[in-house]
Amino acid sequence: MKIPQCISLLSAVVLIGLSMVGDASSEEGNSTARGIRPEIVADFIYAVIESDRTLYTTHVVDRMQETGTVIASEAWESRNALPLPAQMLLLSGSRVMQKGVGLEYRLASLLPIYKKNGPATKFEKIGLAAVEENPSKPYTGYINRGEKKYFQAIYADRAVSKACVNCHNTHLLSSKRDRKLGDVMGGIIITFPVD
Repeated sequence: MKIPQCISLLSAVVLIGLSMVGDASSEEGNSTARGIRPEIVADFIYAVIESDRTLYTTHVVDRMQETGTVIASEAWESRNALPLPAQMLLLSGSRVMQKGVGLEYRLASLLPIYKKNGPATKFEKIGLAAVEENPSKPYTGYINRGEKKYFQAIYADRAVSKACVNCHNTHLLSSKRDRKLGDVMGGIIITFPVD
């Protein structure tokens, strides 16, 4: 699947899910229709993000590097290389945010290579610690930004390939150099409005 198609699919899932969140008054009177719970919408969004990232990592990055076709590099733009899997997710999250639908997602870690990828709030710090402790369960809750209410979900982000492990174990700015496949590296933070 091409990158624009992935983003279009994700946008469609998000818009459908967000349109169903919360209560909606019926035109026929006092009855209220119930929408999809924010936890389920977040699970839908995460399923798409995690699937796209895993497939990009295993079927593009790993495959291209194993055949020597092209490498993935942190300096991908200047080296005519592929973006690293983490960079691809961050680029995709930035692109989705530009669409203005209210959805945001990004990677973060308690031990980030770059400070900008650390927790931005106390909620994120607690959530990242929680998913490191129990990776099978997302950490979720409501947050406020100004007068708007948002739902935020943090899912464990695992090292799914050698590219993830090698980058973190060899990067000059990395504070942890003994990562293994399957380790929780941080979290995928998904945020969307619920008002």
